[in-house]
Amino acid sequence: MKNLFRLQDLTNEEIMQLIYDAKDFKEGKSNFNLNGKIIANLFFENSTRTQYSFNVAEEKLGMKVITFNAQSSSLNKGETFYDTIKVFESFLIDGLVIRHSQDEYYKELTGLNIPIINAGDGKKDHPSQCLLDLYTIYEEFGYFEGLKVCIIGDIKHSRVAHSNIEVMTRLGMKCYTSGPLEYKEDIYEYIDFEECLSQMDIIMLLRVQNERHSSKMTLSNDEYFARYGLTKKRVEKMKDHAIIMHPAPFNRGVEIASDVVECDKSRIFKQMTNGVFCRQAILKRSFEE
Repeated sequence: MKNLFRLQDLTNEEIMQLIYDAKDFKEGKSNFNLNGKIIANLFFENSTRTQYSFNVAEEKLGMKVITFNAQSSSLNKGETFYDTIKVFESFLIDGLVIRHSQDEYYKELTGLNIPIINAGDGKKDHPSQCLLDLYTIYEEFGYFEGLKVCIIGDIKHSRVAHSNIEVMTRLGMKCYTSGPLEYKEDIYEYIDFEECLSQMDIIMLLRVQNERHSSKMTLSNDEYFARYGLTKKRVEKMKDHAIIMHPAPFNRGVEIASDVVECDKSRIFKQMTNGVFCRQAILKRSFEE
């Protein structure tokens, strides 16, 4: 039984093995399956890509999938988060994929004897998104050492940024942040947005996560787009080999122009495709003997 709470908890070698496993799944070279295993996807926050990507990965591995609906559950009758999770363990299912708005929610679940895969917790971590970002970069360049990446946008509230920067740095990448100063975190190296465009190998955009804010952004959407939106004109400043990434959902006309979403440099939808194979690799790690 192997939990996955944070990708940062794995060694570089373990992370690379997940990348190699994802590559094998994508290329049809893996015969690994989990036929007959039952898994429950418990999403206490809204999700499209992560939830249904896990669902597809589980189906591809032959698993039986239970999809939890928080809105119609006994949470509305006063049942606690812990007790809800305990119910599913009591059903003798084989594993849980959980997303929750609480930072480090898994610390409440230390007594469970069932594999837990973190599908995102609060503003802290998003291990499967981090893995698919790494795999997409590795697929593009074939290495990590020395690559420069700038993550632009709402750094403060982004579990993607927090997961990625730590792991990318460990793997030898040079990480920068940019965007509105109100979302800046001083522990990371900040660079001017216009300046970063010509220097980076990877431009990674983030949306403004209004649902996590205690107050509204000081910039209007139009002002944000004018200052930090990735437009075709700004794309022209990027290196020839540089790529554009975004964990999605993206807001067209705010952090990215509509005609940039699927431009030649964009890998946004490829990230989504790669997410299925990376989540297969994560499931393999959790359940293989």
